[in-house]
Amino acid sequence: MAAVPKKTEITTKARVKPTYLILGSGSIGFAVAKELRELNKDLVIVDQDEQKVETLREEAYEAIVGDIKDPELLNQISNKNLTAILILSSDIEANKAALANVKKTVSPEVYIVSRAPDIINRQEMEALGADHVVMPSKLVASSLARSLERAESLRRGNKLSQWLKDINNKKLAIVVHDNPDPDAISSAFALKEIAMSVGTESSILHHGEIGHQENKAFVNLLGIDLKRMENHDISGFDKIALVDCAVPGSNNMVPPGLHVSIVIDHHPLGEVELDAEYVDVRPNVGATATILTKYLQELNIDITTNLATALLYGIRTDTHDFKRNTDPADLSAASFLYPLSDHEILEQLERPSMSIETLDVLGDAIKNRQVIGSYLLTNVGTIRDRDTLPQAADYLLNLEGISTSIVFGVSEDTIFISGRSHDIRINLGDVMKRAFGDETGGGHATAAAAQIPLGVFSASKDRQILLRLVNEAVMKKFLGVVGAEESEE
Repeated sequence: MAAVPKKTEITTKARVKPTYLILGSGSIGFAVAKELRELNKDLVIVDQDEQKVETLREEAYEAIVGDIKDPELLNQISNKNLTAILILSSDIEANKAALANVKKTVSPEVYIVSRAPDIINRQEMEALGADHVVMPSKLVASSLARSLERAESLRRGNKLSQWLKDINNKKLAIVVHDNPDPDAISSAFALKEIAMSVGTESSILHHGEIGHQENKAFVNLLGIDLKRMENHDISGFDKIALVDCAVPGSNNMVPPGLHVSIVIDHHPLGEVELDAEYVDVRPNVGATATILTKYLQELNIDITTNLATALLYGIRTDTHDFKRNTDPADLSAASFLYPLSDHEILEQLERPSMSIETLDVLGDAIKNRQVIGSYLLTNVGTIRDRDTLPQAADYLLNLEGISTSIVFGVSEDTIFISGRSHDIRINLGDVMKRAFGDETGGGHATAAAAQIPLGVFSASKDRQILLRLVNEAVMKKFLGVVGAEESEE
């Protein structure tokens, strides 16, 4: 009796030439096939279930019957035009066998995706050579988390919008921190636009100077209307919003203990409890401008070119061009704002001239530096513009062997301290709080500041003695907290 020939699993005479090959047409494999077909991709599906293959063909899919574990399977399919192979069956052992066969047969240029149920199997498949391993449970969890985050963001936006509608015909003061930076200014600018969209009148108020050259150019080029708090009675406003700061009287001129209505900030609060009607504090994001950008998106508010430019610049400066304290939300917000922004203005902002005072402070910072281990501390003496301090701190952090730079100076009645760090052993914001007090210091892990009132010492006639006392006090408190011993460089 003649031997019965083995039934061929290929039902077409010609070898198939797919761009994408899907091994396994379960719920995930079929879902991927649908997406690829909508993108007009050429593809072939392989499954061992003849009835399922017939159903796929009825729906105009190129499908063949085959066992994905069969080492001869790929010899029956031309891999000349293959871009990717997706091994997506629910049988983990079959997927591993298919992956091993694929790696022996196809060109290294073919992108290979495999399905795994858990991390252990994912690691094994990566070791077998998969370019990407998907875990359906993780994908579902990630999708659900994004959906919940979107729902929460939409709820926050609607809540803020409704709150602003409820105070229609009332005056809102939007207060930013003293000597505001682009993040604070752009965030306040955005909140003003949101308030305007529901008919609420508002004013942006600040105390101190806009001294940094980039900040001055930022306000002037974008025509942002800022008003000095000294010229306005805060009691003349019906409601108060704090933006890029959270506590009344802490780095702002709002009287301590005064009830505020809105707090929107990205700085960590620590143990502080806020008395406000609406609070949105997100320490995970790198800029308050990111939070306000999300509000504008959720509320479908038209964003002008100037507002988009302001917010993008605010995010970039506070994240140090996405190299410091950056969250995926910052990147997402920046990506949204980028095509809406004026890039000629952004280019002008990135190349401001350096003032003589900034140059002098930088020179004093270098000359007076004291290095203890990898910590650099420097007293620049009397200052007029506190914004020169973070510029100096940024510059000094680039010096070889320095992990943390602290620059401080004295105005007529306040000690200003600015710090930068890339030392993973410390959280600079926490260090500032512990060294100089919760009410005066704070910030993020890599960028922080403090300001300490001189009190009765501000009346001192001998400025040199005062500066020496300030130097000793700041050095002692900071080094005591980080556990370093003071010594000369």
